[in-house]
Amino acid sequence: MQRGRLDDLQAFVAVARERSFTKAAARLGVSQSALSHTMRALEERLGVRLLSRTTRSVSPTEAGERLLHHIGPRFDEIEAEVAAVSELRDKPAGTIRITATENATETILVPKLAPLLRKYPDINVEIIIDYGLTDIVAQQYDAGVRSGEQVAKDMIAVRIGPDMRMAVVGAPSYFKKNPPPKSPQHLIGHNCINLRLPSHGGVYAWDSKKVAAS
Repeated sequence: MQRGRLDDLQAFVAVARERSFTKAAARLGVSQSALSHTMRALEERLGVRLLSRTTRSVSPTEAGERLLHHIGPRFDEIEAEVAAVSELRDKPAGTIRITATENATETILVPKLAPLLRKYPDINVEIIIDYGLTDIVAQQYDAGVRSGEQVAKDMIAVRIGPDMRMAVVGAPSYFKKNPPPKSPQHLIGHNCINLRLPSHGGVYAWDSKKVAAS
């Protein structure tokens, strides 16, 4: 439907509810003569009389009452939604979807989000634990938490935590039978727990430059 026709219907609703061209014109911010012309044009276009006019009053006809009953609430819903959207300018609200690993969630996201959500209760945060480096654009996430080397080149990255230090650890019972490694290269001779990431297609390769033996 054309924009002008919606305006005409909205004008009709105002006149039918106010039962006065003078009050409806003031409410719509138009002249009484312009509003009267709009109503005549609408009736001619529909081929039916919508308003009964006298020198003292205006009232909807049977057809007008039917039209008002059906379209009046629709305009009310539109105005309510527009007002609700306008309120978002004054306070943060809505749902934010974030994909992250379990460690990043527990050590970085939760501590930072807890005070934020207390301050802005209309914000809803959904955190999806995922080790597959999901495409946040394709899956419609608002953000993804990644370590620095895992950030795609075309993505906007913002640091939210300190550098991570990797450490090699083992149970005391294991080291009673095996000598502790003195350098990352010594790990080759040890039984290690490896991580298989869906995004890598195999076992994640350790970067010896980032591993500190302890």
